[in-house]
Amino acid sequence: MAAIKKIIVYLVLLAFSATAFVVFWSREPLTTADSMPVEFTIKPGSSVRSAARDMRDAGVPATPELMELLARVLGKAGSIKAGSYQLRPGSTPLALLDMLVRGETIQESLTIIEGWTFAQMRAEVARHKWLKPDSANLSEQEFIAKVAPGYDKPEGLFYPDTYLFARGSSDLLLYQQAHTQMKKVLDQAWARRSPDVPYSSPYQALIMASIVEKETGLQAERKQIAAVFVNRLKRGMLLQTDPTVIYGMGERFDGNIRKQDLLTDTPYNTYLRRGLPPTPIALTGSASLQAALNPAPTNDLFFVARGDGSSKFSESLDDHNKAVNKYQR
Repeated sequence: MAAIKKIIVYLVLLAFSATAFVVFWSREPLTTADSMPVEFTIKPGSSVRSAARDMRDAGVPATPELMELLARVLGKAGSIKAGSYQLRPGSTPLALLDMLVRGETIQESLTIIEGWTFAQMRAEVARHKWLKPDSANLSEQEFIAKVAPGYDKPEGLFYPDTYLFARGSSDLLLYQQAHTQMKKVLDQAWARRSPDVPYSSPYQALIMASIVEKETGLQAERKQIAAVFVNRLKRGMLLQTDPTVIYGMGERFDGNIRKQDLLTDTPYNTYLRRGLPPTPIALTGSASLQAALNPAPTNDLFFVARGDGSSKFSESLDDHNKAVNKYQR
């Protein structure tokens, strides 16, 4: 009996000593090779033991057995999250474990630019090496159903901004995030719209905003340009805007619009068809949305580029023709 008690005491002391050692070790800085950050990946479904070994194999200078013991002692063995991580020089095993439990993965980014078409956005997303291309083989309708249900076409449904994501994230998550942000910004702008804008829905405002986005040379002219198109829309006039014609031409556009292009009917040829085109023609930023929903209080119906990035606005066709002769001919 005395021998058993001695063994028990010995085991208790051994466990206490081991725990004390692990606690001490957990607070000591880890020294990486060449004092450089070490990147590593924890695979989905990894146990704490396999995760510790994967970290060691990637160059993390932490003994796998001690990392596993630390996680079990602290009751965090089942809380480690999968993903790509970066260990910075000087981090302690305890800080490393906390990072894994919180899921502080490496954040990648992708910037979507105002005025891009959806095709340009999709190409940029497809080029990003850290996004999982889950949308690559989806048809347009399958894609819409997953990221923007309720719409027929994807053009203009995504907000231009810089988005952060963990390595290996699905590209569908990024599209969903960008669409959610666009709906939020659009709803906020719609709630603050001028009472006399001629749109029957937020989607129509989005279409107009995309035209303003593509027509704007100077940021300060957005509301004036929006006013021209809003005034024309109210009077039942043709919008006659080149960016919609270009969009309707698709791959036929070679950098120039010819008379024949203006006479060729497409759903986006606003020289031939009255009203708004059927969809937006580009990704739209907040400034163009605000302009489309709160245009300048003018009676202008025309504008022409001056050649310096600015525009000359006119209320009458006669004044517009004079401006065209002055600045274009």
